[in-house]
Amino acid sequence: MTSKINVLNTDRLVDPSRRKLLLGSAGTVGLAGFLGGGVWSIPRLAFADTPAEGSKLLGFKGIVASSEDSIAITPGYRADVLISWGEPLVSGAANFDPAGNNTAADQEKQFGDNNDGMSFFPIDDHHAVMAINNEYVNEQYLFAHGGTKAVSLEDVRKSQAAHGVSIVAVKRIGDSPRWVVERPSRYNRRITANTEIHFSGPAAGHDLLKTDADPTGMTVLGTFGNCANGKTPWGTYLTCEENFDTYFGTHQADYKTTPEQKRYSLKVKDPERNWSDFDDRFDVAKNPNEFNRYGWVVEIDPMDPNSTPIKRTALGRFKHENAAVTVAKNGHLVVYMGDDERGEFIYKYVSTDKVDSANPANNRTLLDNGTLYVAQFDRDAAGTPLKGTGRWIALTFGDNGLTAENGFHSQAEVVIFARKAASHVGATRMDRPEWIAVNPHDGRAYCTLTNNSRRGDEGMPVNAANPRPHNIYGQIIRWDEKDDATAQVFDWDMYALCGNPIAHPEGINRGSPNITADNTFNSPDGLGFDQDGRLWILTDGNYSNKDDFAGQGNNQMLVGDPHSGEIRRFMVGPKSCELTGIAFTPDYKTLFVNIQHPGEKKDSHFPNNSPRPRSSVIMITREDGGVIGA
Repeated sequence: MTSKINVLNTDRLVDPSRRKLLLGSAGTVGLAGFLGGGVWSIPRLAFADTPAEGSKLLGFKGIVASSEDSIAITPGYRADVLISWGEPLVSGAANFDPAGNNTAADQEKQFGDNNDGMSFFPIDDHHAVMAINNEYVNEQYLFAHGGTKAVSLEDVRKSQAAHGVSIVAVKRIGDSPRWVVERPSRYNRRITANTEIHFSGPAAGHDLLKTDADPTGMTVLGTFGNCANGKTPWGTYLTCEENFDTYFGTHQADYKTTPEQKRYSLKVKDPERNWSDFDDRFDVAKNPNEFNRYGWVVEIDPMDPNSTPIKRTALGRFKHENAAVTVAKNGHLVVYMGDDERGEFIYKYVSTDKVDSANPANNRTLLDNGTLYVAQFDRDAAGTPLKGTGRWIALTFGDNGLTAENGFHSQAEVVIFARKAASHVGATRMDRPEWIAVNPHDGRAYCTLTNNSRRGDEGMPVNAANPRPHNIYGQIIRWDEKDDATAQVFDWDMYALCGNPIAHPEGINRGSPNITADNTFNSPDGLGFDQDGRLWILTDGNYSNKDDFAGQGNNQMLVGDPHSGEIRRFMVGPKSCELTGIAFTPDYKTLFVNIQHPGEKKDSHFPNNSPRPRSSVIMITREDGGVIGA
């Protein structure tokens, strides 16, 4: 059964008297010192359409920020836990042990930790399967000894078993909008850091992917660092490998990282997770090519428990945040992707062949044959701030200088070293591109640029699309390819320049006009559209609630109107968590969202007063059973 969790009484949190837009005179907001000196007034049209109260799209009351160790949600809604880290998933699984004494073998059959991106795959009106990423672990809670490093191979195996993806069958409770995990189910399974996975696409079998354990370069063990996700038109799940560098290291004193390894931020002397101390697969001195076998998009068939996942190398190797999939009007598959690191890039993949909706089996090679592009954002020719034009530059071997003379000897090397290729062709360095979502009504793509403390430092100057030095708040940018997702040019503007009018009533960090004292937030991360075109925004930022972040509270989920520009706060998470992942049922009467790493500062007992706080999938429904957000 689902478990009801403590939800704050949000009726007392709603304060209509504060719901006023903080606009400057004549409909502009002055951002003092913006782009170096003086006062720069930004017309409303530099952002979304004119922000206005009473959006017809947003049918709920915005709530104020919260710093409580509870979920706060708009009135008329309820939140239940669907599943939490450590719960039994497959037959024979042990129950979660609050003392932390579950073994690695136990964890292989339990729901994984730190759930992130996810998708919902309906079977019929009352049954479905969910694919849910398990990005990483909080070692101080995973290990019974409470330390932040593994002290044995058993610790490493337990950590590896808590990573990857959980495939979870769910069933509806009667005719209500609420669901429960179905146990047993033939669909339930774990894909971990030790599951067999195949390579496909241009890099499959390349020498740079070959190891002593896999001399063919065609089979790899595991996936980890699984951040966000995508869903294909033929019903498969795309999980995205992000911070894979943090799992590799070595104690070999004279080991020197290569330029290619440095480009992916490898720090061999002090990796975030010390798997290499006990598992030679992650020792880069002993197995240097193993590092190249991660950082990919992995396709999983959630409906076939016997299927083998596939790493689709044509989509490039970098720190993938999510994979926003759409079908262009001309029938080609398009996948938008962000590379989540400071100064990295936004990519697009366009399939060579068209989607065959009548024969889904014919689509399985669409992610192997196509063109990978990277984005270049240019300033508006008329000088209008925070808008401009852009183009997609093909990352194709032999074109745009991607030749042997410049260090690329094949398309395999272009995709394996996609960051190097993108830099070579002059792509625009962005403020940590995170999730991308496509508006189902007009085809515009939106991307969260979460923050960039290094923007403005040497080698990373401000630019038209990333205009603030030492960007602590982030922004949401969008581009319009004129109803053709395969186009090679686009127009772009800024949907929201995040900021804090409470801490900064004026100046560069105040934010765009649609950021108010009521909805202020920092570090937008997760992003998704519902069927009516509401833009759901989830944050993963500073939750200190003081100084630059005063009044912003814990991380939160907001909803934006793409047309009016209005943004309202819908939900706030418990202490020290990130809100991430978003999935709807087909009738849009149930929303699933993830509470990740609650209590990472050792200040939470979410969700059930356990000594070990637990990442959880939250199920949100309306008390009247209606459409979420309407």
